[in-house]
Amino acid sequence: MENIRTSYSQKLLKYFLIVVLGSMLLTLSAKIKIPFYPVPMTMQTFVVLFLGISLGYKMAVGTVFVYLLEGLLGIPVFSNSPEKGVGLVYFTGPTMGYLIGFLFAAFISGYLNFQTNFVLIFFKLILSVFFIYLFGVIWLGYLIGWEKPIFQLGVAPFIYAELFKVLLLTFLSTNIIKIRKII
Repeated sequence: MENIRTSYSQKLLKYFLIVVLGSMLLTLSAKIKIPFYPVPMTMQTFVVLFLGISLGYKMAVGTVFVYLLEGLLGIPVFSNSPEKGVGLVYFTGPTMGYLIGFLFAAFISGYLNFQTNFVLIFFKLILSVFFIYLFGVIWLGYLIGWEKPIFQLGVAPFIYAELFKVLLLTFLSTNIIKIRKII
C-alpha cells in the first residue's frame, strides 16, 4: 500500500513540475515579442503547439489553463503585463480571444496524434493556430468594433510568422513526440 501511495505521489509531483515548467515556458515566450497594435507578436503560439505535441492534450490544456489562471490572478505572465495592466483588466483586453484560443490549440495539437505523417501534422498545427485566431478575431471585433479592419489588425501581420512556426514544428515533430513517450 505504501508503494502505491509513493508511486502516486511521485507521479503527481512529476505532473505538477511539468505544468509549472510549461507555464514558465509560456511566460518566457510571451515576453519575446515584436510590438504590434492592438496585439503583439510573440512566441506563445509556438510554445502552445509545442506543449500539445510534446505533452499530449490533457497536460497541454492543463498547462495553458494554469498559465491563464496565473495571469487572471495578477501574476504578470502575459505579453504586455505589468506595463499595460495585470489580472482581469489585462485579460479582458485585446488579447483575450487569442489567450482563450490557446486552450483549443493545445487540445487539438495534443489530441490529434499523427506520429510521422508530416502533411497531417502540418494541417493539424494549421487547424490549431486557426482556433487561436478565430477566437482572437471574434473578441477583437467585439472589443474594438466590427467596422474596424479586424483581419488586418489581428491576423494579417502574423500570417508569415505563424506559417514559419508551424513549418518548424512540423519538421521537429517526430523528435518532439519522443518527449511525450518519455513523460
